[in-house]
Amino acid sequence: MVRTFPASSLFAHSTEILRDTAKVLGYADDVKEYTSLLQHIKKAFQDEYVTPNGRIYGGTQTACVLALQFHLVEEKYRPKIMQTLIDNIHYHGDHLTTGFVGTPYLCHVLTDHGAHGLAAKLLLSDDYPSWLFEVKMGATTTWERWNSIHPDGTFDETGMNSLNHYAYGAVGDWLYRKVAGIDTLDAGYHHLLLRPRLTKGLSFAEGSLDTLYGIVKSRWQLHGRHVQLDFTIPANCQADVYLPGTKNNKKLSLGSGQYHYDYEAEGDLATIYEELS
Repeated sequence: MVRTFPASSLFAHSTEILRDTAKVLGYADDVKEYTSLLQHIKKAFQDEYVTPNGRIYGGTQTACVLALQFHLVEEKYRPKIMQTLIDNIHYHGDHLTTGFVGTPYLCHVLTDHGAHGLAAKLLLSDDYPSWLFEVKMGATTTWERWNSIHPDGTFDETGMNSLNHYAYGAVGDWLYRKVAGIDTLDAGYHHLLLRPRLTKGLSFAEGSLDTLYGIVKSRWQLHGRHVQLDFTIPANCQADVYLPGTKNNKKLSLGSGQYHYDYEAEGDLATIYEELS
């Protein structure tokens, strides 16, 4: 049961990727086939792992994250499962308990469901288990285990304990897509989404991505309530740009070029940090 839960979740995710790829390539028969398969997988998942009143099997952080990230539960149950996730994180002293499967999506789910501040708190924690705990212990690469090196400096001898491993470093995807706000609305980054999030605990963030069209850049800086934004959109591209801290997250449609914005944030900053994506 423990293994079949993530396997079923990733089966759904893989099928969704195939369906979306078929759409891009114009393979209508494949779109139909994989859409049907995805519906069957989701139905089987719900029958097996979701109770009639919306409780998720196990109630772990990873279970909640996978169910929400891959849209495996009915919309009416999503708020309850999201609250289960938040309660679980608080129960563990505002620390993550996810492993290889759940960690890449944990902060994404929190941000996408209005808990960006909690995602930032996980990122900036420096006690075990956390990313910055590794940094505090002298790491220059991401570990395979949260406790590869113990707080007393001793090496964990459980086994499978690389000090240079990819999995937990996947938080970088969230830093690019959500904190810096660089994403795409179509295949190949022709139509960009630039939606940076002001993040409690950070005074600025910047990122860049080298796409087929050129380099995309996003930077924000916060001085008190004063927001400064800089964007670079490559040639032959367009972007939907959201200005954080403006009323209703003002949306702009921009073409290629370099842009600078300078303004005072509207509303309560605590609310802005938690705003729904």
